[in-house]
Amino acid sequence: MGERVQKILSQLGIASRRQAEQMILQGRVTVNAIPAHLGQKIDLNIDQIAVDGCFVGTSDRPEKIYLLMNKPIGVVSTCRDPQGRQTVIDLLDPGLRHGKGIHPVGRLDVDSTGALLLTNDGDLTFLLTHPRHDVPKTYRVWVKGYPSEQTLNQWRQGVMLDGRKTLPAEVSIIQQLPKQSTLLEVVLQEGRNRQ
Repeated sequence: MGERVQKILSQLGIASRRQAEQMILQGRVTVNAIPAHLGQKIDLNIDQIAVDGCFVGTSDRPEKIYLLMNKPIGVVSTCRDPQGRQTVIDLLDPGLRHGKGIHPVGRLDVDSTGALLLTNDGDLTFLLTHPRHDVPKTYRVWVKGYPSEQTLNQWRQGVMLDGRKTLPAEVSIIQQLPKQSTLLEVVLQEGRNRQ
């Protein structure tokens, strides 16, 4: 029956599923010397898959790696940045930067800091990030001032973002400081950009 090309590339640690989809759309992936297409299923026991002209197979499957990073402010949560900014991959030891398929699981905004998982386990990345798995994401954020209960309830019910209402969020006050700042814990059920 076979498996989708992007899933196989992810399992082999070549790229995350989303990155593999982009590689397929860019024409960088071939199956039996023919450009692959999204959703195409193959069997590695029968079919030959190549990325950028280099054949890959089950012997190329790297040992699975799991890293937990405290992402600093100013670093982007991506493997490569077209704007030339420092990425989370740039922070890794040189031996882990290339050829291991390590990628961030999810994203933290460039102006955010916090725990970020990096791995070459594409199945785990898919399980943790695909919307159908409903994995909640918990954030602790400092905000200026003291949000009212009415404001917190608006967040709890969902807010409009890019023309669509977000799913309800769990929002709790953790701490309030006299210098007009509040620490909130926010649990999101979706990972929309800029949410």
